[in-house]
Amino acid sequence: MTIIGSFVSPYVRKVLACLELKGLDYAVDPITPFFGNDEFTRLSPLRRIPVLIDGDFHASDSTVICAYLDEAYVGYALLPEGPQDRARARWLEEYADTRLGDVFIWGLFYQKVVRRLVWSEATDEPRVAKTLSEDAPAALDYLEGELPKSGYMFGPLGLADVAIASFFVNARYAGFEPDPARWPNVARFVGEVLAEPVLQKLMRFEAIQMNATIQGRRQALEQAGAKLTETTWGTREPRRGVMAL
Repeated sequence: MTIIGSFVSPYVRKVLACLELKGLDYAVDPITPFFGNDEFTRLSPLRRIPVLIDGDFHASDSTVICAYLDEAYVGYALLPEGPQDRARARWLEEYADTRLGDVFIWGLFYQKVVRRLVWSEATDEPRVAKTLSEDAPAALDYLEGELPKSGYMFGPLGLADVAIASFFVNARYAGFEPDPARWPNVARFVGEVLAEPVLQKLMRFEAIQMNATIQGRRQALEQAGAKLTETTWGTREPRRGVMAL
């Protein structure tokens, strides 16, 4: 099984964690979507990651991929039992992918990290200021009331837990941590999820990727023990996708 996408992406991180929980074998092509070639565009028309290739089948979008993994491969269940809990888990995943993605990825990580490294552009400081003063506090206020005071959302570590916590890794890369005095449930929950072995394994690889040049990324990851694809869907020059940022 192949996953196309950077270890640093919260959407890729979510899918890889689910693969780890299910004990499935996979290899990664650790490209950022801005460096995808024409074949990558065919596999992911929106030029976003991750992309899954499983034999003759391929899919893009992390939610679609995780649903496929849970339905196609028995074993560790990514979703809880019961229609109401499953619906709630799907909603929390959706909230993470859309709202936390907008706040922590496009409002912080893209502004403070990607714009400089990929496009050699300055940070949009007014957007960052609004994110920190308005958007992030509102999102965390909502999560504070939804997350449990102990343990995970539905018992064992699952898709909803990973989906939520994943975005806080990228927020951390951009210099943001939830204040445990203001959001104790969020801080505890995120800390415990990210301390899980499946996340620690992945975060070790992404730390290497964050500190490597784009040209030296694959070699550095392979030396660290990451299982990578033999070929890549990447290019040397970045290009923008079709979706507005």
